[in-house]
Amino acid sequence: MVLENKLGITESAELARMEEKISKKKALRLFESGLLDKLEPGTFKTLAEIHNRLFEDIYDFAGKVRDVNIAKGSFRFAPVMYLKVALQNIDKMPQSTFDEIIEKYVEMNVAHPFREGNGRSARIWLDHLLKKEQKQVIDWRKVNKEDYLLAMERSPIKDIEIKVLLEAALTDKINDREVYMKGIDASYHYEGYYVYKAEDLLDD
Repeated sequence: MVLENKLGITESAELARMEEKISKKKALRLFESGLLDKLEPGTFKTLAEIHNRLFEDIYDFAGKVRDVNIAKGSFRFAPVMYLKVALQNIDKMPQSTFDEIIEKYVEMNVAHPFREGNGRSARIWLDHLLKKEQKQVIDWRKVNKEDYLLAMERSPIKDIEIKVLLEAALTDKINDREVYMKGIDASYHYEGYYVYKAEDLLDD
């Protein structure tokens, strides 16, 4: 299934290619504009602003909370009916230490508030939060993508793996454009979401 998009693309591979190309251009513009420095760290409002900036030319739902339930493999992200409350709770989570920040990042990943583009937006959001609170960011060039995806899949149950992986990649190069841009590499985000109906949960 190809997501409805403003580009009129009906082929999934072509949409993925254009999505990455456009979102990277928009992410670079976001970085160079200095807008990120004006946003409040660690809030859903900031994440929504980042998502909107990246995907506003591609999807009508840019920056908007999804209205469908989505899953990846056997893992179901936060159901729509609980999503608003989940995001409010994430906003309230502490963020004064590295561990607290990663715990907040893990919860935002479980929420997966958007229909598409969660990973790229959330990694910019994470680095923005780390930059503001810790004066550090993740050097994504040092993070193996397979290790990262596996650690993120396991993180809702045990987050020590993702903490160790990301802590080892911390850098004080907080204004380095190359470090920033690597975080939105398409190879780091989930692919193959499927939409399910709320009544499907009753089968469990």
